[in-house]
Order: sequence, then C-alpha cells, then structure tokens
Amino acid sequence: MEESEQRMRCSLLFAALLIGCFVTQICSSSDSIFYDSFDESFEGRWIVSENEDYSGVWQHSKSDGHEDYGLLVSEKARKYAIVKELEKPLDLQDTTTILQFEVRLQQGLECGGAYLKYLRPQDSGWSAKLFNNESPYSIMFGPDKCGATNKVHFILKHKNPINGEYTEHHLTSPPSVPSDKLTHVYTAIINPGDNDLRILVDGKEKKKANFLSTEDFQPSIIPEKTIPDPDDKKPKDWDERAKIPDPDAVKPEDWDENAPMEILDEEAEMPEGWLESEPEEIEDPESLKPEDWDDEEDGEWEAPKIENPKCESAPGCGEWKRPMKRNPDYKGKWHAPLIENPNYKGIWKPRQIPNPNYFELQNPNFDPIAAVGIEIWTMQDGILFDNILIGNDEKVAKSIRDATWKPKFLVEDEKRKAEKSTGLDGLKGIQKTVFDVLYKIAELPFLGERKTKVLELVDKAKEQPNLTVGLMVSIVVVVCSISLKVLFGGKKHGKVKVEVEDGKKDEGERKMRKGGNNEDDHDATGTRKRNARREQRQVD
Repeated sequence: MEESEQRMRCSLLFAALLIGCFVTQICSSSDSIFYDSFDESFEGRWIVSENEDYSGVWQHSKSDGHEDYGLLVSEKARKYAIVKELEKPLDLQDTTTILQFEVRLQQGLECGGAYLKYLRPQDSGWSAKLFNNESPYSIMFGPDKCGATNKVHFILKHKNPINGEYTEHHLTSPPSVPSDKLTHVYTAIINPGDNDLRILVDGKEKKKANFLSTEDFQPSIIPEKTIPDPDDKKPKDWDERAKIPDPDAVKPEDWDENAPMEILDEEAEMPEGWLESEPEEIEDPESLKPEDWDDEEDGEWEAPKIENPKCESAPGCGEWKRPMKRNPDYKGKWHAPLIENPNYKGIWKPRQIPNPNYFELQNPNFDPIAAVGIEIWTMQDGILFDNILIGNDEKVAKSIRDATWKPKFLVEDEKRKAEKSTGLDGLKGIQKTVFDVLYKIAELPFLGERKTKVLELVDKAKEQPNLTVGLMVSIVVVVCSISLKVLFGGKKHGKVKVEVEDGKKDEGERKMRKGGNNEDDHDATGTRKRNARREQRQVD
C-alpha cells in the first residue's frame, strides 16, 4: 500500500514538472499580464507594507507535504499587507480578464480573510510601502470566513459618473469557502462585452452573474431612478396603528385579576406507604470524627449526611404536602379587545423624488488594475498563497490549474480519504492498543446510558486521527466523571458549626450548614486549620 502510494506521488510530481514546463512556455508566449508561481523568494519582487499596523511576517515556504513553494502567512492574530505592482496598468474595459490564485488553509480558517485586492493606479492616492486597508482597489476577490460570514468575495468598486463617488458593490449569494485544509484554486472571469462574471472554484463554475443586474450585486451598480425625499417628514397626526383597544369595552364584573395561577389540590391524598416519620437524609453511620479534630478550634463536628436507605423503596419520606394545580378561576390581567382603527392611514413612507445621482450604462466603468495586493487580518496561521495569475486567456488559466493545483489537490485528497477510511484494522502498534483499551472501557457496566456517548467519541477519534488527542481527553473526562459520581455520588457533606464575632458566619461554612456542594472545600478547610494550629504549636 505504502509503495504504491509513493509510486503514485512520484508519477504525479513528474507529470507536474512536465506540465509546468509547458505552462511556463504558454505564459511567456501568451498575453498573460502577470503570473507568480513563487518558485523563487518574493523578497525584492513584492513590497511588504511598512505600515505599523501590519506586523504579520510573510515567509517563502513549502506547502505541507509538497516541494512546491508559496507565500505563507506565518503568525496567528496578525494583520498582513504585501503588494506587487504590474509593469503597466491593466484596462478591464475591452477584453476578457481572468483573475486566478491558489490558497491552502493549512490550519483551517475560523476567522479571517484569504482574498486578493486588485488596486487602482497610485495617482488615486496610495503608496506601495504604506499599503493598507484604505488603499483604493478596483476588485476584491477570494475567501473570507468569520462567524456568519462564509463566502468567496467578489467586490467591485465602481465610480458614479454623476457625483464621482466610489461605491462597493458586493456579489450576492457568492459561493462558500471549502471547509477543509486542501489546496483550492479560485478563478474570476470578467467579460465586459456581455457584462458577465463567472466564479470558479477548483475549475468548476459556482456562480454566474451580470454586472448590471439589480439582483446580482448589492447595491446594484445602476442606482434607482427615484429615491425617498430626505426633506419629507411624517405628519404629526399620522396614525400607523392598524388596531386599537376598544374604547367602549368594560371589564366584566366577575373578572378577578388577583386570582392566583395555581392553588392547592384539595383532592390529592398522601400516597400509600409514604414515610412521614422518616427524614430524607440521615447521618452516615460509617463516618468517624477525625482523631485530630478539635471542637474548640474546628467547631462542633457533625457527620456528613447520606440518603435515607428506608426511602429508596418508599414513594417518599418526610412531611407530605399537597401538590399545586392550575386554578380554574385564573384569568390574569384584563385587557380591552382590539378593534379596527378608524383613523388608520397605513405605514408612512416619504414621497419619491428623482434620484439626482441616477445614471445609465451599457457597460460598467471598470477602473484599471495597477497592482495586486494581499491585505488581510486573520486569527489563523498557515495560509499559503500560490500561482497568482492575471490574464485574458481562459485556456492559459486552465493549463495552470491543471499543472500546479490539480497534482497537489489529488495527493492531498487521497491522503484525506485514506485517513477518513482508516478504521481500527488500519491502526498499528500503540494506536491499535490504545483503541482496543478504549473500546473495552466503553463496555464497562457502570457507564450505563452513557455507553453510547463514549462509543461515539471513540469512533470519532478513530476516524479522525488529527483530532485523536483531543477526543481521547474527552473520553477520559467522561469516564472519570462517571466513575467519581458512582463512587461519591451518594455522600453528602459534613457540617461545621463555628461561632464567629457579631453572630456572622463565614460564607463557606454557611454553605456547609446547608449541605454545601463541595466536599473538598470542607476537607480543605479543616486541614488548613489543623495545619495552622500545628505550625503555631511548633512556634510556641
């Protein structure tokens, strides 16, 4: 199995080298505008932002399990910014443009971005050395995930030809980010002739949109013809209440607002066999007063309580009290019934006026792209960017995907499938021994109804080796918790009576009088007092 897997990897790597050479020739002879495989270090070619907010360190690093290099986000909880200027700005107006790059989330992505920004020329007011989140871009594209956000962004910044203001237009219903740690390739194909946008993930089309559609971008690029009049105000006498309390309604004379919701069930009878003379708890007959207990120093010792064994077979012990039942006369607070409001005018809205910033377009006014940058904030490290392409030939983009992304993805996917399908029979050595023991623990009788939960945790640990340590800790915690409950669950806590100045009692001791919840606190309190007393005697 291992030998065949190694042979497969060697074949894939060899094929990748051949295709890579072929793709290099295509890129050099085609109309590709920009391509960086990061086979060489980015230093001296890319500009790392000197902005003090961006302290994240970029590294030229291999992708885990491969010989292929990429641009690595190396630290957690940092802001990162790096930019590469193009030889000349790219006009998006007339020809198809392809934006493509690879990302591998080697540690996953819980909260952060892994997108690229395609920046406008620097005469729009930004500096490569001070590149930050305010640097003006034309397009933002790529994965972003945090909380409810989980999408492959595509944001177009479009200039309104009337007022000259830029607005961010977000693609609606974008694809979600693949939830794994494999290498993925993201492609955006912009066709200005048809106003079409296509988003591909791993070469498969996930979203198709039209730039001028009112449904595909939010807000739409072409604004509404009319807008609410900002100077229109709601009249003071405008009534928006559809229903109102009936002003003629009168509370019925027999309506008792003070009747309780529940009353004693006078028909209830004490169950047969109820032991009224037996307390629910008794002192533990097996508990002995510690030999070094000093009543004067430690207070009067009382044995801890246990559940009365005579009550186990009885319906109940102690004073019997009648149960409560719902009061049939309960009506609650009276409210007048609602009627149609005769003065209702509907929900007020300001009148519509012509939009002074309205315009019409046959095609969007795409701003040129002068640089490609990565400006992100992320809680994860291990994000690897690779094979960044800006081109205008879909065949070249596909060739690069097949040569650079596909071989890596196939190896990673096969490894993932092998790890997922590996059962107990696939484990060896100490791993197999550990799981054998865990399955035997799961069969212990005292686990009772929790047996299923333990078995689920063991199965999950077996199927996901990368989570095994954490899941095994969970299994141990569950089993130990149940064991402790079985051993000590029936024991109650001893009581300590100590007189304190002004009749006040220490909070911990007051809880113990009421049957406090921590026996260790009880033991520790007595031990600390006895140790302090012994130390004082030694000093004396």
